[in-house]
Amino acid sequence: MPDSRLEAFFASERKYNAERKNALTKESLASIPVAYASCSIGCKPSHTLSGKLDAIAKAGFTAIELSMPDLLDFANLTKAEEGKEVGPYNFDELCTVATEVKRLCNSHNLRILVIQPFANFEGWPEGSSEREDAFTRLRGWIRIMQAAGTDMLQVGSSDSPAEKIGTDRSRFVKDLQELADLLAEKGLRVAYENWCWSTHAPDWKDVWDICQKVDRSNSGLCLDTFQSAGGEWGDPITASGMVEDGRSPEQVTADWQASCKKLASTIPAEKIFFLQISDAYKPKSPFSKDVDESGLRPRGRWSHDFRPLPFKGYLPTVDFAKAVLGTGFRGYFSYEIFDGGPEGKGIDYEMKGFAREAIECQKKLLEACVDS
Repeated sequence: MPDSRLEAFFASERKYNAERKNALTKESLASIPVAYASCSIGCKPSHTLSGKLDAIAKAGFTAIELSMPDLLDFANLTKAEEGKEVGPYNFDELCTVATEVKRLCNSHNLRILVIQPFANFEGWPEGSSEREDAFTRLRGWIRIMQAAGTDMLQVGSSDSPAEKIGTDRSRFVKDLQELADLLAEKGLRVAYENWCWSTHAPDWKDVWDICQKVDRSNSGLCLDTFQSAGGEWGDPITASGMVEDGRSPEQVTADWQASCKKLASTIPAEKIFFLQISDAYKPKSPFSKDVDESGLRPRGRWSHDFRPLPFKGYLPTVDFAKAVLGTGFRGYFSYEIFDGGPEGKGIDYEMKGFAREAIECQKKLLEACVDS
């Protein structure tokens, strides 16, 4: 066989094998591990971290995302008898409590997959108090990670105003390189996530570009069905609930599907550290375009209170989950659910049932991802 034909044959074989490896069969998806974000279960003060862990474990999850607000609440609950108040910079106390949380997780056979959410880190001017604070927090959180026994820090793309952090991507990259290097000294990793209301990196293409430029082996991505579908396809400020920017609804959907296809063929599976799962309710009336009194943008408000399980909302979450799986990723699906009901005013529920419903949803989601 001539060399050119041999080369074409082997290229075709490689392509076939790659496609077969990434094929979305029921068998290939059978062992996807599942985690639950501790911050996204519980709807009343009596729903403490201990109760959350019990509900998550009994439902069948094997890991948690440990939320810093949960760690703070647990610290203040355990230190109440001593008359101590534990704040976010009391790192000695938080490390002690993180060790106890690790013990509790171990007793439930739960792994602490990641600590989150580390926010508003990148972009502050050199010499500013905000930059000093960002690195103080980072060093403190690294200590907490070690005490909790987790090797991963989730960092959300900053939503600090552009007039404060600028728009120069090279500065964001430099800061995230420093962050990754500090983590690497302790054998730790960073999962960088696009928040769809971020000032400078609202979609997956942004965080992937930054991750490539950071160019560190311990730097990867946290992708999220809500953050991408709710940024590229959905919009809470429109009557339709979809992005309205001059394109037809059909074109918005076609562009979204093209984006998902591009992700599947672009990002190496090993650079996706975990995938967060949630949907969104379509607001009954469009949100205001303005920031709220805390400075939060519309998509940020949407994220906080309108994120149910997949199939309860209206976003094309299956498209994104299939795209991520199409890379060959078979790591953690982590449920981060902020379900305040269709009106975002909050709902009352029992935690064990809530967690079991998420496990059932995972089965339905994977079934929907299988190639027909």
